[in-house]
Amino acid sequence: MIRSARCLLAAAFLCTAAPVPAESPPPESWTFTLHYENDLFANTDRFYTNGIKLSWVSPDMKWFQDLEFLRQEHLPARLGNGFINLLPWSSDQSRQRNLSLSVGQLMFTPRDIERTDLIRDDRPYAGWLYGSAAFHSKTYRRLDTFELQAGLTGPWSLAHEAQDLVHDIRGIDKAKGWRNQIDTELGVALVYDRKLRVLPRQDFIEQWGVDAIFHFGGAAGTVFTHAGAGMEARLGWNLPTDFGTGVIRPAGEINMPTDTRDPRYQEQGGDMSAYLSASVGGRWVLRDIFLDGNTFEDSHDVDKEPLVGDMVLAASVIWQRFKFSYSHVLRSHEFEGQRGTQQFGSLSLSFTY
Repeated sequence: MIRSARCLLAAAFLCTAAPVPAESPPPESWTFTLHYENDLFANTDRFYTNGIKLSWVSPDMKWFQDLEFLRQEHLPARLGNGFINLLPWSSDQSRQRNLSLSVGQLMFTPRDIERTDLIRDDRPYAGWLYGSAAFHSKTYRRLDTFELQAGLTGPWSLAHEAQDLVHDIRGIDKAKGWRNQIDTELGVALVYDRKLRVLPRQDFIEQWGVDAIFHFGGAAGTVFTHAGAGMEARLGWNLPTDFGTGVIRPAGEINMPTDTRDPRYQEQGGDMSAYLSASVGGRWVLRDIFLDGNTFEDSHDVDKEPLVGDMVLAASVIWQRFKFSYSHVLRSHEFEGQRGTQQFGSLSLSFTY
């Protein structure tokens, strides 16, 4: 087993170190992505029940300081430059760089949303309203991301109001226990993630091909602290040069093209792509405020499972500058005594412009 693990790590290193044909970086294009997740796609209404995220990724840059904002003398620019200078690859001239900005909201409920009392052995009601800034450094083979995430839990997350709005629109009964949600708290997290294209695109019939992407990383903060790894394999026609099919997760913004071979930069006839993907991942969880409760005061909590795994099946289509994906996620139990599995659907629509 140890020998096999060593062989896998060696293969990953060789893949990232091997040269690839030089390709020009994409033209100056932003990528906007809308993510929407809900467990109603699995005909349930429990646990992680809804998520939404809006992200903007900058055009490729040689240096982060190519952004006019970071060339100013005000305090936010100075803080940003100070953080950038701490990044281990800040002076690597062989990479392209992107900055992404995101806003999002997550909501969680217990299994039984009809009860108004606090259900001590079930998942707490909780919400997370957040913003993030992520610094990406990439080649065709590798993507490194550092992300700073900050936001609010509790009533100020507006999760209660957002869920009521969705249920009103769909004509669904509202959850009745939101008065038991965890308290308002300012939360922060620092996230790192690395993605490695361990199998570059291999075409076997014309433009039909396969590739594989490995990722690992971790997060530390008052909201979540964990370490994890996973793998995604893609099979389809005219595979893009991005880093996979993303669901809402920290440092998960991967829809931006890597170079001009991507279908979003091809002429008519080559500007389409369709593929299926499958991925597995796991994480070791040290802290999860949505299970452990508030950091600095008592609130509803449950005993979390230390190891959590995900399996994702997805279908994606690219047409011109648009990319649409649907992913179906199956997640292992996240807390002791959890009854029922966690499934949800994830939609994403990105536009490169």
